Amino acid sequence: MLTVDHLSRSILQPVSFSLADGECLAVQGPSGSGKSLLLRAIADLDPHEGTISLDGVACHTIPAPQWRLQVMYLPAEAGWWEDRVDAHFPDWEAACFWVEALQLPTSIRSAAIRTLSTGERQRLALARALVRSPRVLMLDEPTSGLDRTSVSIVESLLLQLLQNGTSLLWVTHDPAQAQRIAQRCLHVQNGHVLETTLRTSVIS
Repeated sequence: MLTVDHLSRSILQPVSFSLADGECLAVQGPSGSGKSLLLRAIADLDPHEGTISLDGVACHTIPAPQWRLQVMYLPAEAGWWEDRVDAHFPDWEAACFWVEALQLPTSIRSAAIRTLSTGERQRLALARALVRSPRVLMLDEPTSGLDRTSVSIVESLLLQLLQNGTSLLWVTHDPAQAQRIAQRCLHVQNGHVLETTLRTSVIS
């Protein structure tokens, strides 16, 4: 279980919540409200106050790279530091499972990043994260650049991960998506975070 206790940073007021294994918690709020700041703080990417722990072990007691492998943040625009796709995947054979699950062609391994569409890059970034098997995956608008079919593919795959115990903290601007993926929601506005219960249950 991920536990956040009185976490605060810059514009964010103290917030506390927990995220159980196999649970998805949606995060919503207007642009600039602090949603990404919240996720970055939990990933220990930015200075913050308060305590964040995984199964009772505080993040400050774990080396930062190790924490970020367990509690992983996937930004809306992932970084690409090499030209070819496969240079970002040390083990392409392991990555193939996720690449195919996201309905990308395996031939994409030899493609240049600059030639890919926004949606292809988003799905590749997700595959790059999933191959590392994080305990908690924090997603910042992971389907914003996708068509309806690709959105459905991504949602179905990630909701399958919930059944295997992976926890998701999912930023979305789409209220309908929040209803589909989560039973609880963190609403972020003007630095304040309010937790609410969504009326519908997660799709199976």
